[in-house]
Amino acid sequence: MMGSGKTTLGRRLAKECNREFVDLDREIERRNGVSVATIFEIEGEGGFRQRESQLLAEIAQSEGLIVATGGGIVLSPLNRARLLTSPGVVYLHATASLLYARTRNDRSRPLLQVANPLARIRQLVEQRDPLYREVADVVIEAGREPGAVVEEIKAWMPTLVPTLCKH
Repeated sequence: MMGSGKTTLGRRLAKECNREFVDLDREIERRNGVSVATIFEIEGEGGFRQRESQLLAEIAQSEGLIVATGGGIVLSPLNRARLLTSPGVVYLHATASLLYARTRNDRSRPLLQVANPLARIRQLVEQRDPLYREVADVVIEAGREPGAVVEEIKAWMPTLVPTLCKH
């Protein structure tokens, strides 16, 4: 989910494991020269999701990357199938109240530009949580100090992806 710490934790994990980090949303922005919010505005959520799926298909061909997907990546059955065949999928679980606290002042999140963002986050969590759990190799609670979360992910690494991060 947005605000769960995917980018912060992914960057830190990649650095500690000496791996390349890719944030799908930032890569979409880099390739298109505009923000995710602008893509949503021009093409709608469907257009953005199509771009996201195409990039995931491309990234899935690479090995050894630490990837932060967008929160809605799991909405597509094809994306879920790709994630199920990817090694080491971590679901960073966070409560709706924590996600709201982390995102409430961020105007760059198109899905939260509504009258009641907390209610929208609760709706998204209810919709997406089962899908995240479907594709995850491990579920980790994200509402803690980043170093502790990264250490927990690294502790799972030998089970998930034995060659990814030796510690």
